[in-house]
Amino acid sequence: MFTGLIREFATVKSFSGEKLTLKSNYKPKIGDSIAINGACLTVTEVAWGGFSVELSHESQKILATENLRGKVHMEPAMQMGDRFEGHVVQGHVDCVGEITRIDRSSKSYDYYIKVPEEFLPLLPPKGSVTIDGVSLTINECMKDGFRLTIIPHTLQTTLFGDYKVGRRVNVETDMFARYLAHMFGHQKTLSWEDVEKIQALY
Repeated sequence: MFTGLIREFATVKSFSGEKLTLKSNYKPKIGDSIAINGACLTVTEVAWGGFSVELSHESQKILATENLRGKVHMEPAMQMGDRFEGHVVQGHVDCVGEITRIDRSSKSYDYYIKVPEEFLPLLPPKGSVTIDGVSLTINECMKDGFRLTIIPHTLQTTLFGDYKVGRRVNVETDMFARYLAHMFGHQKTLSWEDVEKIQALY
């Protein structure tokens, strides 16, 4: 589990498709889960000044792997007792979105992101979304995507300030929205037991 708050900008040393080697100040252990640009990956090697993670074929198909160069967002998995901020992030990327427009709004910036149509029901207004591992709030939904407002603090603590129109980004929808959509999509009526399960998610 992750929070969507970036711990560090790691630097890609090499990427072969299945193996991603990073330069980082963080020192993980082999087998640890670490989110790289929002994707939960497993540490397979640890060396002085960095580590390597493995990408499965499924990950390679889903992720915007062209961004695995230069600096990337990195967040280690939460530990028991860690302060919980952001929102519940699994590191399971649902789809790749595309930045179609960036507008300045006072000191902040509005980012418009287009996503495949089938994921729009999982992205409600004022709901949570994770973009390249960053926990954000959806400000507006449109027929082909949504709008985010990125405040100055987020621009300083993430790589969003370097993002341009046309960039593809990893998108993880809200976990609770996925669960609800699955439950409602596989049955016509809800029992009281089902209602209690939904309430327990919150």
